Amino acid sequence: MKNRFETILGQDRILMEEPMKKHTTFRLGGPADFFLCPSDVNQIPEIIHICREEGIPWFVLGNGSNLLVSDQGYRGVVIQIYKNMNQITVEGTRIYAQAGALLSAVSKKAMEAGLTGMEFASGIPGTLGGAAVMNAGAYGGEMKDILVSVTVLTDEGEQKVLKAEELNLGYRTSIIKERGYIVLDGVLQLQAGNRDAIKTRMEELKVQRVTKQPLEYPSAGSTFKRPEGYFAGKLIEDAGLRGYRVGGAQVSEKHCGFVINTGDATTSDVVQLIHNVQNIIWNKFKVKLEPEVKFLGDFTEMS
Repeated sequence: MKNRFETILGQDRILMEEPMKKHTTFRLGGPADFFLCPSDVNQIPEIIHICREEGIPWFVLGNGSNLLVSDQGYRGVVIQIYKNMNQITVEGTRIYAQAGALLSAVSKKAMEAGLTGMEFASGIPGTLGGAAVMNAGAYGGEMKDILVSVTVLTDEGEQKVLKAEELNLGYRTSIIKERGYIVLDGVLQLQAGNRDAIKTRMEELKVQRVTKQPLEYPSAGSTFKRPEGYFAGKLIEDAGLRGYRVGGAQVSEKHCGFVINTGDATTSDVVQLIHNVQNIIWNKFKVKLEPEVKFLGDFTEMS
């Protein structure tokens, strides 16, 4: 397989037994069998074709900001489209960006062009591709407010352009997620605005994040989805779980909606903490907390 991948990517874009803790914001996770870094969207279907023929699973990775990888790692191929596929172009009030472009970089580009509407996303630590899949949002804004279209790769290796209205964008979900499509790029529609006012708003949101969120610790952001009629962080706080720990994993003392890696956590610590919190919240309030983070690898311990 390594030889087959080399014919597509060359030797310098293939890593074997690569520790996934180097590629997630949680700083957790064992090794992936193959870690591939394509530089061209046309290489992705070729990689997936090989994976299919060899009967090995694959996973497309962005910035790893919403991902929890098993301590045992991933027995398959990780395809990273973050660092080598991150071009951003501004044309009028529209922004064209590849899937690997960080939202922070796209937001900065918008600000520099005097375009408003994307300030909410300036501190979300993910890529455009991941944001489209999950309809990422913060501070009253969501991707569905600004997304015009995305180019996706289907299971059959076909590239399709889907308009925003075709994506069924909802709370942390989309048709992209449901069908397992791979986002290649996207088009955003913003509005002309005052550059200084946009910059001021982005700085205001940054202050809010730094003040209220445990950004000094590795995490995957909000650990749980918002249950209907409730706030996950408030439920966890009301249950007396602020600062609750399992090994090196902890419910943040600054924001109870975040589970953090205090420095020596394992993925198993985080998983056990998530389970314990879910059980406690259910027993106290009869509310089911659903993880917002995505799990990759062998999590038989979760059953």
